[in-house]
Amino acid sequence: MIERLLYLDTETTGISAQAHTIVEVAIVDDSGRPLLDTLVNPGRRIPGDAAAIHGITDAMVHDAPALAELWPQIQELVAGAHVVIYNADFDRKFFPDRLACASRISCAMLEFARHYGEKDPYRGTYRWKNLEFAACHVRYRWTGAKHRALADALACRSVWQWIAQRSR
Repeated sequence: MIERLLYLDTETTGISAQAHTIVEVAIVDDSGRPLLDTLVNPGRRIPGDAAAIHGITDAMVHDAPALAELWPQIQELVAGAHVVIYNADFDRKFFPDRLACASRISCAMLEFARHYGEKDPYRGTYRWKNLEFAACHVRYRWTGAKHRALADALACRSVWQWIAQRSR
């Protein structure tokens, strides 16, 4: 049986899962078809510094569903799938079960770092690169605004496919 491959990205109100929450989530399949692309009402104000990065405002999410409403659909999509996320440790922590229903989760950021090969002398591992750098390196052409969930999920897909080709 072939494992379904999905790419997921979120935008949030900040970097701490204890203090912040999701304002946008997108999931695309391996062909790049969006399976979910929605704003999420965080139930709180979006801080200006977060809005400055992703461009999502309080007015934009006012009528959007809450994460609790979307969670069953997200679980259904992710269940049994191989989910690839750029900086998976960051995104996963914003979900109720850290996406445990997936068959496996891969971090495209860590894999890209390994394939790019720039050593980090402080950690003794490979230096992490942001998604914009990785997408540029693999010659991805953005199809939406950077730092929006759908555009970033598609960029992650492109980076993962580049990694997969190099791994053959």
